[in-house]
Amino acid sequence: MTPAKPQRPPAEVTWADELARLAAADDAPRPPGWRLSAKAVRAFVLGDPTLGVEAKFVGQPALVERAMVALATNRGLLLVGEPGTAKSWLSELLAAAISGGSRLVVQGSAATTDDQIKYAWNYALLLAEGPSHRALVPAPLYVAMRDGLVVRFEEITRCPLEVQDGLLSVLSERVLAVPELSGEAAMLDAREGFNVIATANTRDRGVNEMSAALKRRFVFETVFPIPDLPTELALVRREAARLLARAGVPTVPGDDVLEVLVTTFRELRAGETADGHALDRPSTVLSTAEAVSVAHAVGVRAHFLGDGVATAADLVECLSGTVVKESGDDADRLRRYVDRHVRERPGRHWEAFYAARHRLP
Repeated sequence: MTPAKPQRPPAEVTWADELARLAAADDAPRPPGWRLSAKAVRAFVLGDPTLGVEAKFVGQPALVERAMVALATNRGLLLVGEPGTAKSWLSELLAAAISGGSRLVVQGSAATTDDQIKYAWNYALLLAEGPSHRALVPAPLYVAMRDGLVVRFEEITRCPLEVQDGLLSVLSERVLAVPELSGEAAMLDAREGFNVIATANTRDRGVNEMSAALKRRFVFETVFPIPDLPTELALVRREAARLLARAGVPTVPGDDVLEVLVTTFRELRAGETADGHALDRPSTVLSTAEAVSVAHAVGVRAHFLGDGVATAADLVECLSGTVVKESGDDADRLRRYVDRHVRERPGRHWEAFYAARHRLP
């Protein structure tokens, strides 16, 4: 039996060939501990046609450059923004290029504890031998400091304040205390190349607001939604094609269906149509990442349940479960949008979308 493929390989695996080409051609100066120079990291994230390296992050080049500069200093990087603006994706790409790996990840939540971030103990060995390096079970932060790597801290503001503040000495002194050990073993000094990339959603403000002391130890960079329709449409098409190919689906929804999807998301997200009419904005986050997920679902539905050609009816079926999540009122908002603003739009794809409105919840 053929082993199942991983559903989502990390960036360093998916683009291993590109990373190898960049490393072979890389003669620029590198910050201490980095696997690639800052110029090569930039090329990996934003693309370099001369080396056959595709663009992976759609955003301002200046943002990527500022992020790299932050990671080459003694302060961490905090990426903030609306959900679905590719903050985690950017952090993965940066970690993959800088450290050669992106899987040192702490997933922040209300249940995150200190030992999930720093270290825990093998209690059988601890009882048998007492505190020792052999009994210590390193967590992502410990491994990153020990080996000089970048660690990713997702949704840091979802963590309790006392857990967040455990990073203070790590980011300022670049040292992690292990009080259970003695002598020099009780202090772990960070190696060159170590740093932290954290992410936080603006919608989580007020959940566990970071202390002023911790904020000073991060460089804040805001990741904004994609500003124009053609760029967002191209990204949704590309990422949907990648996901569908991985799922064994040979065709991607047509540009007419994707245009309806992306335009609908953009207008509902902004609370305004392209021609300036105000809309009731849904409470659900209608991000580019969500649009990619809907495009993926549309392609899967058409291939496995239809005749292989994605239609407006497939889009409506898949769109409903994405828009209507947090509030039943969002179903009414979506229906009003279709009834009032889609009906008069020219084009067969918009007419088909309007004709399928009876499938809305």
